[in-house]
Amino acid sequence: MAPSSAPTVLVVDDEQAVADAYALQIESEYETRIAYGGEEALETVDENVDVVLLDRRMPDRTGDEVLTELRERGLDCRVVMVTAVDPDFDILDMPFDSYLKKPVKRVTLLGEIERQLSVRSYDARFDEFLELSTKLEILREEKPAQEFKSDATVQTIQQRVKKLKSELDETVADFDDPAQAFSDLV
Repeated sequence: MAPSSAPTVLVVDDEQAVADAYALQIESEYETRIAYGGEEALETVDENVDVVLLDRRMPDRTGDEVLTELRERGLDCRVVMVTAVDPDFDILDMPFDSYLKKPVKRVTLLGEIERQLSVRSYDARFDEFLELSTKLEILREEKPAQEFKSDATVQTIQQRVKKLKSELDETVADFDDPAQAFSDLV
């Protein structure tokens, strides 16, 4: 069982055995929810869900319809299509974050969830970095240099910006070789 502070993953598949198998593979790492169809997924998902593993072919509401509804609701979850449907040009207009073809091995499933959580974390850190950097630049231009440098809050924010920059640099370095970063997907 995952720690209570673990990210939340919603597994959506109309085949109960498939949904249960995926949930079983990830439940030790993540808070896991299961929905056995599109309608149930839309009833189950909320702002606490970090990643949705979404099947495309479901009888009540397709994964494509569920995906559209999730985006219309403005939910900030990452969506990974996990499906037996061969991708076609229609995927170019779909707002999912990744696409995995069934069957999916545990290592690939866990790796993809981690990637999605990393991207989500990266986005939040990048937003914070830009926000804080902008504020510091505004104050640097408006305040006398000595007053700016001696302010305790400014010093704390400068330390946070430095830490964020380091974290972002490390993340970017992980993606310097995209073929390596995504090698287990091929």
